[in-house]
Amino acid sequence: MGSDGGQLGVMPIEAALERAKSEGLDLVEISPIASPPVCKIMDYGKFKYEEKKKASESKRAQLTVQLKEVKLRPKTDEHDYEFKVRNMRRFLEEGNKAKVVVQFRGREITHRSQGTVILEDVAKDLKDVAVVEQAPRMEGRLMFMILAPTPKVAQRAREQAKQAAVGSKRSQGPEKEKEKEKQPAPATATATASDSDSAPAAADEPDQPVAAP
Repeated sequence: MGSDGGQLGVMPIEAALERAKSEGLDLVEISPIASPPVCKIMDYGKFKYEEKKKASESKRAQLTVQLKEVKLRPKTDEHDYEFKVRNMRRFLEEGNKAKVVVQFRGREITHRSQGTVILEDVAKDLKDVAVVEQAPRMEGRLMFMILAPTPKVAQRAREQAKQAAVGSKRSQGPEKEKEKEKQPAPATATATASDSDSAPAAADEPDQPVAAP
């Protein structure tokens, strides 16, 4: 396969290497299990750079799911309850999960049914954005359940994370240009020839990079 994506047909490896060398590119094997193996003429360094860049952008666009613990009491007042439910809703809408814990103290442990009622109320109040991933269970003096965002909410959160990553990438371009503009221009030295000099001395030119064959 040529550098333009066109098919070059079957040819000896020596001829393929010579073709790649004549274009100043590399011969890369892309399908070794094929018969005969499929190779492509390309700039391998540029290819690896673009692959790394794509992987970095894909990773940045991925949504990192967090688990937030919210504690309630059997006698939590209504205002505090509503405040914590609103926070859980926002957290779930961002694609995260919530661990809702009811903590019993002293003789409160004898009224476990109150904890069950509270957790059921939470699940009901958040049913439009969350599903119960783990049903209520006891661990010592704690009763807890885990809520996860609904598939629709989770998908929306992933799309928002992807859009944010794209927006961040686009904003980097103008910022880099501004940074270049802020950098001071390199100072230039001016030489003045004396009357006795017939011509100004030529400045040494910097070594030019030599492309490897």
